[in-house]
Amino acid sequence: MILRVANTICAEQWRYWLRTKVAATVLMLGAVLTLAALVVNAFHIEEAAHAREHLQHKAEERFKAQPDKHPHRMVHYGHYVFRAPTPLSVIEPGVDTYTGNAIFLEGHRQNSAMFAEQRQSAGLTRFSSLTPSFLALVLAPLFIILIGYGSVSREREAGTLTLLLSQGTSRSQLLLGKLLALAAASAVFLMPLLLACFYVAFSGESASLVALFSVSYAVYFLLWTVVVTACSALFEKSSASFTILIVIWMSACVLLPRLGSSVATNLAPSMGKLEADFKVEEKLRSLGDGHDVNDPAFKKLKQDLLAKYNVDSVDDLPVNFRGVVAQYSEQRQAEVLSEFAENRMQQELEQAHIARQFGWLSPTVAIRSISTVLAGTSLETHHRFLREAEALRLEFVQGLNKVHVEKLDYKLDMNRNASEEAADKAVVDASNWALLAEFKFEPEKSAVRISNANLYFLQLLFWVGITVLLLRIAVRRLNP
Repeated sequence: MILRVANTICAEQWRYWLRTKVAATVLMLGAVLTLAALVVNAFHIEEAAHAREHLQHKAEERFKAQPDKHPHRMVHYGHYVFRAPTPLSVIEPGVDTYTGNAIFLEGHRQNSAMFAEQRQSAGLTRFSSLTPSFLALVLAPLFIILIGYGSVSREREAGTLTLLLSQGTSRSQLLLGKLLALAAASAVFLMPLLLACFYVAFSGESASLVALFSVSYAVYFLLWTVVVTACSALFEKSSASFTILIVIWMSACVLLPRLGSSVATNLAPSMGKLEADFKVEEKLRSLGDGHDVNDPAFKKLKQDLLAKYNVDSVDDLPVNFRGVVAQYSEQRQAEVLSEFAENRMQQELEQAHIARQFGWLSPTVAIRSISTVLAGTSLETHHRFLREAEALRLEFVQGLNKVHVEKLDYKLDMNRNASEEAADKAVVDASNWALLAEFKFEPEKSAVRISNANLYFLQLLFWVGITVLLLRIAVRRLNP
C-alpha cells in the first residue's frame, strides 16, 4: 500500500517535470554533458595509453640502439619512462591531470615528472576540468537541486499538500514518492557513469573494485536526493529551500574542498622548489665532483682501493678508477636526492591527509578521496611511480658505471680528450646497453586500493547517517 501510493506520487511528480521546461532542460543538459565528457575522456585516455606505451618502447629501443660509446656518455644520454593511465581514469583522472606522466632519467639528477595538462601547488583538490568526475561531484548535485528544490514546497504553496494529507496520504508516503521521483531523475545523470564503469570492468580492472566505485557514486547521488527532498519539506517556500540548498551546495562542493587544501598547506607547509633546489645543490657539492678523480672527497676511497689490491698507483689497479669514482659518487648522490625526494613526498602526503579529513565536513571531499584512491589516480600512486622510476634510474646508471669500471681501460679513459683517435678508442661495445630493464608501471592491486579507501568509506557512511536523520526530521515536521 505504501509503495503503491508512493509510486503514484512519483509518477505525478515526473509528469510535472516533463511539462516544466526548466526541469526537462536540466535533465537533458546533465545527461548530455555527462555522456559527452565520458566519450571525450575515453577517447583521450585510450589515445594517451597507446601513445605512452608506444613511446616507452621507442625510448627503450633508442637507448639500446646507440652505437659504441663511452659509458658515461650513455649515463647522460639518459632514458624516458612513461606512466600509462588506469582504466578508471576515464571517469576519475585524479592527480594525473597535473602531476605529469613522463620522467627523463639521467645520471646525477632526479628530474620531475613532465607533460602535465595543468598544475596546482599541493595538488590536493582540483575541480576545474570538465571531467566525468567533476560533473558527478560538483555539477550533478546542482542539477538535482534545480530539479527538486520545490518538489514538496510546491505542494504546500499550491494548497495541494493539505488535500493529499487529508485524503489519507501519510507524510512518509508523500516524501517517499518525492524521493523516488528525484532518485529516478538522479539516475539520468548517474547512468552514463555506470555504463562507463561497466566498460571499465571489461578493460582489465577488478570487477569488485569497479562495483564498489559505482556504488560509492550511487550513494553520493542518493545523499543529495535525500538532502534536496528533506529541505523542500522543511521550508514552507520554494525560494527558501532553494537558497538553503545553494548554500549547502556551495559549501560542500566548492568552499570546503578549497578550504581543506588551504588549511593543509598552512598546517603542513612545504619547502619551495627554489629553496629546495639550493639545499640539494649545497649538499651535493659537499660530496665532491664525480667527474674529477683528484677531488679531495675521494682521497679515502683511493687509499682504500690501493690497499685492497695492494698496489701503489691507480694505474696498476685491475679496475678503472674513474669508473669506481663515478659509481661511488652516484650512489652517494642518489642517497641525498632520495632523502630530499622522500621528505617532499611525505610533506605532500601530510597535506593530502589533512585535506581529506574535510570529508567529515563535506561528502564531496569523501567521495573524491574514494574516487581517486579506487581509480589508482591518487597522490600515493604518483609517488610510487616516482620511486619506481628512481629505482630504474639508479639501476641503469650504476650498471653503466659498472661497465665503466670493468670494461674500459683506465689509461685510455684518462687520455680520451688528447685527440680524436684517443676518444674513438675510449669506448665500450654497444651490447652493454642491453642492461636497461623494461619499465611497465601498474597501479596498486585492487585489494590494496580498497583497503586504502576504508577511512573515506567511513566518512561516506557518516553522511548516510546524517541524511537519514535529516529525512526523519523532515517527515516529523512536514505540515501543510
